[in-house]
Amino acid sequence: MTIAITGATGKIGGAVARALAADGTPFRMVVRDASRAPELPGTEVAVATYADADAARAAFEGIDVLFLVSGAEAHDRLDQHRTVVRAAADAGVRHVVYTSFQGASADATFTLGRDHFWTEQAVRDTSMAHTFLRDSFYLDFVEDLVGEDGVIRGPADDGAMAAVARADVARVATAVLRDPARHLDRTYDLTGPAAITLEQAAAVVSEVRGRPVSYHRESLEEAYASRQRWQPEPWQADAWVSTYTAIADGSLAKVSGDVERVTGRPPMTLRQVLEARGD
Repeated sequence: MTIAITGATGKIGGAVARALAADGTPFRMVVRDASRAPELPGTEVAVATYADADAARAAFEGIDVLFLVSGAEAHDRLDQHRTVVRAAADAGVRHVVYTSFQGASADATFTLGRDHFWTEQAVRDTSMAHTFLRDSFYLDFVEDLVGEDGVIRGPADDGAMAAVARADVARVATAVLRDPARHLDRTYDLTGPAAITLEQAAAVVSEVRGRPVSYHRESLEEAYASRQRWQPEPWQADAWVSTYTAIADGSLAKVSGDVERVTGRPPMTLRQVLEARGD
């Protein structure tokens, strides 16, 4: 079995690459910039982007199992995903392990969740087997929602999210890649141990960091207006705002036990993520 890992210069892909290298598992890293690839024993490096079908096909030659980390947010991300999925199938890849999104659907409230649904469909439309890792929002991102004034602002109302630690997503992916045959054509919902509101999240950040943090409920109009200072393109503004409306409508409130079922370890809490992150 030969393995390829995309996104090895990022948080999830990098953690998976380091874990497999520590096991002595050989694999190929597929990156956009070879100079940024981590130096890990027993690894190869290939260069390709998701939008370059020829380079991706060449990078995947001889690969059995592909860990496909979803691409960076972009207006054409779905087109890029479809291109790289076709390239993998053309190269003879037999199994794709893809980082998708909890509740991915054609009409997901979180607009980027729609890209993930159609990417899953692109994989299903090939002869390749799949394992879809449908992760919730990242607990690691919660602290980044806090503004300079110590306030989290968004139209999430009193909704809750079962956000998951990046480290847990990486641990699940690593377990799947160590024994992919056990996870053929499976879909896992990767969540934290509990669904929390943004008010609860703010309280945890405040306690751990020792500074006042609060949550302010915005209306939709206020949410779009307050984000205009960054001059986002319309698709990006919709994605930012729908992050909160997906929490409000309960799309991300379901708690799953899949992290522990796959890894044998319970998922991390927000407090544990913040403490591991440090000051």
